[in-house]
Amino acid sequence: MRIAPLQACFLCLPSACVVLAQAQQSLPLNSLSTFSGSSISDPATFGLPTSSSLTVSVAICSSQASERFFLTNGSDVFEIQLESGFGSWTGPSSNNASLLVESVGQSTFEVAVSNNGTVHEILDALPLFGDSSANQAILFSPPFAFETTMDPTYPNYTLPSANSSLPETPSSPIFDLVFAPSSAQLTSLPQTGCSLANMSSAGSVELNDAWLRGSGEWRSQWFVGGLSPSTNYTVYVIQDQVKVSGPIYFVTKSSSFPCPLVHSLPYCPSTAYAVPLLPPQSPALAYDATSLPTNISDPLLQYMTNFTTMLLTFGCGRDLYSPLQTCSDCQREYRSWLCSVSFPRCSEPSPTSSESSSGSNVQAPFSALQPQPSGVSPRNPLFPVVNYTYTSLLPCLEVCHAVDRACPYFLGISCPVPQFNADASYGVGFIDSGDPGVVGQGTTGMAQDRWGNVWCNGN
Repeated sequence: MRIAPLQACFLCLPSACVVLAQAQQSLPLNSLSTFSGSSISDPATFGLPTSSSLTVSVAICSSQASERFFLTNGSDVFEIQLESGFGSWTGPSSNNASLLVESVGQSTFEVAVSNNGTVHEILDALPLFGDSSANQAILFSPPFAFETTMDPTYPNYTLPSANSSLPETPSSPIFDLVFAPSSAQLTSLPQTGCSLANMSSAGSVELNDAWLRGSGEWRSQWFVGGLSPSTNYTVYVIQDQVKVSGPIYFVTKSSSFPCPLVHSLPYCPSTAYAVPLLPPQSPALAYDATSLPTNISDPLLQYMTNFTTMLLTFGCGRDLYSPLQTCSDCQREYRSWLCSVSFPRCSEPSPTSSESSSGSNVQAPFSALQPQPSGVSPRNPLFPVVNYTYTSLLPCLEVCHAVDRACPYFLGISCPVPQFNADASYGVGFIDSGDPGVVGQGTTGMAQDRWGNVWCNGN
């Protein structure tokens, strides 16, 4: 945030001199305080603690707020400039440091005082969109922890079982989900936790728990219902009331979209999207590990077990087949590929697929969609033949390439070649260009973006 030092003559203003000299209230170190304009004077001043490195951050909670914030550290006076509704100052403070608030209206604002860095901030890490149906969606917070596992060693080189249970959940921040139709213009509000939290979210949260995705990221997971079909939504996640992540965007499917959602599968931890099944039996709102038909899950678990057994015939941990990859990497990438091809993903053409959602005029590529007529056998023969027409979103070819790169050559893993009909079964050219030996340089560089575009199933 830009901090503007004020001229020395500012100290000669009578009102400022009196207020700065007689602070009304002291703000304790490492605290968050909330003030309402109706309960404090105008101007209002607050004493600040002494510190060799003090951070004072402020956040306004209303778009009608008119407050200005000035700070003296005992020798100089600064104005804390607000950007997106919040601002901060960091520096040494003496025993007569103070914060002055001018133009106090009837709105609410927050002040945080810390010697551990900025409290109010917009996080670089974004929430993650899983998928949506006509009136439901799966959403994730930014990562709050990463899986920590010890690399196995020879001769006791063991790998996770096919159906491993989740490890103990690490300590998590407090996350709050805020989402509303994009017509509510959440992005026009101050991008602060207290401002966004005052907005009423659309729909209802049916499930909220911590989930470890296949990439090793712990995230908070939400299953939300009560949404409107074919509607654009804006999503924020607020961490510990003061840190804002987002926005991201997504659009719900049309009212005729037939596929239910599946999520929370320990053996396929990144699978969180719509699949071609009949609706789950009531009261279930979606499929999970407890309700997914066993004729789908059991063979998949057996495939995973058989692959792991074959992989361990190699001298894992003793013999190196790659300076970069291990048997653990191979198993992880194979699981990701197996899940992405075993669970066909339903989708439908995006209403924004003809142009970039970021606001530019660049032509956006079309997703890797494949029509599936009613009564036709799905890609996975373990899935039932459904009596409705749907559109399948193909897996990204890079999911297959990741297995090829991570696994020993003797397993005989090979992927279709882009020049020879790979696009019949995979999304090609989105992440990688498709040229031999070239990694990256695809048309999008990713499987999905923050604007709700999903080009291929990256699982």
